[in-house]
Parts: sequence; C-alpha cells; structure tokens
Amino acid sequence: MTTMTTPQLTLTRIVNAPRADVYQAFADPDQFPTWWGPIGNSVPRDEVEFDVRPGGYWRWSEVFPAEPGTWTHGRLDLTDVVDGELLDGIMHITGQLPGGFEPFETRMRVEFHDEADGRTRLEIRQWLPEDLVSPSKGGWTQALTKLEATLAA
Repeated sequence: MTTMTTPQLTLTRIVNAPRADVYQAFADPDQFPTWWGPIGNSVPRDEVEFDVRPGGYWRWSEVFPAEPGTWTHGRLDLTDVVDGELLDGIMHITGQLPGGFEPFETRMRVEFHDEADGRTRLEIRQWLPEDLVSPSKGGWTQALTKLEATLAA
C-alpha cells in the first residue's frame, strides 16, 4: 500500500439526495450491491457483510460477467467512522482481478457533506499505486452513476 500523505485519486460528486440517504447507501449491506462497482458487474447480496463502526469492516465479492473467470473479494477495514459523515479505512482487494492487475491495498476515505436543496457532496480519496488510478476513477464514476440511479428510484 502506498503511504504518501497526498491521495492519488480525489473525486468530488454532488448527488441529488439527502446526506442521510447517500450515507445509508454506503452503510447498508442490502443497498450496497445495487450500486457498487462498474456498470455490468454484480455484487451477490449473500457475499456482502458489513459491520460499520470504527474497527469494523465491509466484506464483499464482485463478479465481472463481461470477463468470465474474473472476480474480486474486497475487504475494507474501517479505522474511522462518523455516522452520516465519514467512512475511512484500508481496503484489500484480492481475487482474479480484471486487466491483469495484481491484488492490492489502498486507503479509502469517503466524506459526506450537506449541499443546498437537500443534495450531498461526496468527497472520495484513495491512496493507490499509480497504475490503478485511472481504472479506479473509471470504476468510481460508473458506480456513482449507479448510486444516483438507485437513490432516484
């Protein structure tokens, strides 16, 4: 895992939903599979387990139907959680990763901020190896598009 103080990936996105709803989509293991990952991927609900608190975790598996035999197991060890405001921890990605990537660790920090008109500003930061920045940004962009569609439904 990279230990630099400046994240290699920084994303800000305004989501047209209240902060409590956006946070809940991240913290609820029933909602998480509906939006996590790039478009076309799936997260089986029976492979999602969350304990959202400092010292807790997220665990999940992700399947890549467009790339048979490709799958990942993710685990986010939560180091800092502020209900409705912050999720921060060390993410471990293992499995048969797409694009020939090797398993890796990254720090991930997601902040939730109130915006005007009941919207939410998400600030996402990841400390990644340089070769993972572009694919991670693409994955986040697609996942956040799915998140917005899920919250609008």
